Amino acid sequence: MKKYSFNFIDLFAGLGGFHRALGSLGGKCVFASELKEDLQKLYKINYPGTPIFGDITKIAPSDIPPFDVLCAGFPCQPFSQAGKRQGFNDEKDRGNLFYYICAILKEHTPRYVILENVSNLMGHDNGNTWRVIKEELENLGYAVEARILSPHEFGIPQHRKRIYIVCQHCNYGGLSGFEFPEGKDSDNCHISTILDENDTDVIQIKEETRNQLAVWQEFIDQTILHGDSIPTFPIWAMEFGATYEYSDTCPAYQTLSSLKGKRGKLGQAIVGNTKEECLSQIPVYAQTDKDMVFPSWKIRYIQQNRAFYTKHKSWLDTWLTKVSHFDNSHLKFEWNCGKEATPNITDKIVQFRASGIRVKLPTFSPALNLVGTQVPILPWIKIPGNENTGRYMTLKEAAAIQGMRDIIFNDDSFSLPLSRCYEALGNAVNVDLVRLIAKALITYGK
Repeated sequence: MKKYSFNFIDLFAGLGGFHRALGSLGGKCVFASELKEDLQKLYKINYPGTPIFGDITKIAPSDIPPFDVLCAGFPCQPFSQAGKRQGFNDEKDRGNLFYYICAILKEHTPRYVILENVSNLMGHDNGNTWRVIKEELENLGYAVEARILSPHEFGIPQHRKRIYIVCQHCNYGGLSGFEFPEGKDSDNCHISTILDENDTDVIQIKEETRNQLAVWQEFIDQTILHGDSIPTFPIWAMEFGATYEYSDTCPAYQTLSSLKGKRGKLGQAIVGNTKEECLSQIPVYAQTDKDMVFPSWKIRYIQQNRAFYTKHKSWLDTWLTKVSHFDNSHLKFEWNCGKEATPNITDKIVQFRASGIRVKLPTFSPALNLVGTQVPILPWIKIPGNENTGRYMTLKEAAAIQGMRDIIFNDDSFSLPLSRCYEALGNAVNVDLVRLIAKALITYGK
């Protein structure tokens, strides 16, 4: 790969994904900042000699040395679908950290800017957040282009849509004619390219987890045995046998008398002397008092699940006794494999999420999550020296799909806890994809 000579800064650095990507192109990191102290320590281990500082809001832009490229995966929480989505109005001012980037750009006027954020940024607040960001950068003299890309589009086995924003100052000609790299290899993705099935340093799934998967496999087997296909809508087992009213008014806005005598979670009779007692016996997702009427998607899912129960009541009533002790999130199941896939959980990727158990094809991993407890499960892998199968994706494998195969998580003086390692990887930029984008930008600029 051709190398170029340039200096860059790495803001909100995390694990240093930008550092690795631009360093591989010949760039030198002259300044980095990362708020979290444990990640600062890890950064020093992986990139010795690079000056790294803490809170960017406490650093004067004039104290940053000259550079050619500003890189920043600025905090995504204010713009994320999973967060409160308050954007620049975020109560903790995380959205406003973008203005510190602008202050640094105003002070130094570097040639290039590369930013990364969650894909929802472009649509947040009906597009106003993106409009403000783009206008602020343009007011500083930059031509701005953005594209939502995912590593799986480039043959990298992870589905992780992010918005990538690139800029070149108009003093250098802007971005007329610039093109983002085009993905071509999405059909060739397979998780096996990053797995080490001989690794013994693994975390096996618990017997409880193995049993939960077996019970849901029975659900699939019985569905097919009785002439049906695996539902494409989310399965909400809590809804099986339920009869509480939901279509016109949410249960939270109904009277006590309208709730009593109906059936709630798992078809159990609703009894109690207060409305609160009765509400506690219906599925947790139906207890909300946010709106008087459920959104249309929730009404549709309830209708679909009740219809499925009515069709398969003959065997579902017995099956329900096997899930009655499951946590609420384990009573939800999503089959994201399509109708043509083999009806087996054991050769798919499984993820236990707060929204339910999700099963997908082993083509590429779901995006690494900020929650370390949602690490993907690989049920088919046999544990070396053990009769059991099924383990979690290892830290090495998770690092590999982020393009960080050689990252160090500890040394003699410091070790990042395993859950924090997964969280940090979940918040990192994908090195391989950033390298492609940076190369396209710098090559264009030359």
